[in-house]
Amino acid sequence: MAENGADQQAMEIDRRVESEESGDEEDHRKGGIDELSQTTSVYETEGEPDTPVDIETIILDPEAEDVDLNHCRIGKLEGFDVLKKVKVLCLRQNLIKAIENLDQLITLRELDLYDNQIKKIANLQELKDLEVLDLSFNIVRKIEALEGLNKVKKLFLVNNKITKIENIGHMEQLEMLELGSNRIRVVENIENLKKLNTLFLGKNKITKLQNLDGLTNLTVLSIQSNRLTKIEGMQSLINLQELYMSHNGIEVIEGLENNKKLTTLDIANNQIKKIENISHLTELQEFWMNDNLIEQWSDLDELKNAKELQTVYLEGNPLQKDPHYRRKVILSLPSVRQIDATFIRF
Repeated sequence: MAENGADQQAMEIDRRVESEESGDEEDHRKGGIDELSQTTSVYETEGEPDTPVDIETIILDPEAEDVDLNHCRIGKLEGFDVLKKVKVLCLRQNLIKAIENLDQLITLRELDLYDNQIKKIANLQELKDLEVLDLSFNIVRKIEALEGLNKVKKLFLVNNKITKIENIGHMEQLEMLELGSNRIRVVENIENLKKLNTLFLGKNKITKLQNLDGLTNLTVLSIQSNRLTKIEGMQSLINLQELYMSHNGIEVIEGLENNKKLTTLDIANNQIKKIENISHLTELQEFWMNDNLIEQWSDLDELKNAKELQTVYLEGNPLQKDPHYRRKVILSLPSVRQIDATFIRF
């Protein structure tokens, strides 16, 4: 019976769905390109949405540094060798199936191929000054062919079909790694990424937190919607500031003894019955604990040392049924300015 229950719980966790983790980051990056870049001119084209456009109808300015060709129905990477000064090439939401013919773009710093039809990472070895690579929302199954890209700081591979973290150990300048919405089961092969400060692994099939010891500069870790049942393996993450672990199968708050710099702790939608082992997190500003099994008001005493606590989410717990729910939260945590989705009015 116990095994059946565990299997059922794992299946339930796997069915849960979260929004794309990098949404805010993606919107910010996209906005920056739209507002600041001098984009190339594109002729209006006719035809079905899934019909590739004739690349000759697109005017490319050889002097352009920022080239934005979003949603232009480009089907093939060709003709871009005229861009002698390009630093940012944004090709989001096109119909590109293969990475090719980019060898001449040696000035490129950012390549954005978000939402295309790419199945394989290839032909990037000449882009040695590349700092940002976005291949999110494609059909990539394997992380490969990134040799020589030693200056990459941000790597986005959201929503592909990747099953293993591999072939990125040489990217010693990497600061952000986004692997949300894939098929990864094990956290591995990232020990050498000493400069990594942001790691997104949400919506995968990870059952255990491990192999994080080398990431001493990590400040943000998001591992929502996986299959975790225990908080562990974070003793070396002494600079961690934001931890997102919602929608897992965690039952006990533990293993955070060394994470004293945490300002945001999100452990919503788990199976936790008691708020404990976090009284030392004095820098907490946001505490997300909704949709758990908290019953005792005395549990909130664990948060009293967090003098800068601004936001708490506790809805969906048994204690929310108390008719004086909000008043009791305010009395227990006087610094709080937001309870669940509602701000406190004074």
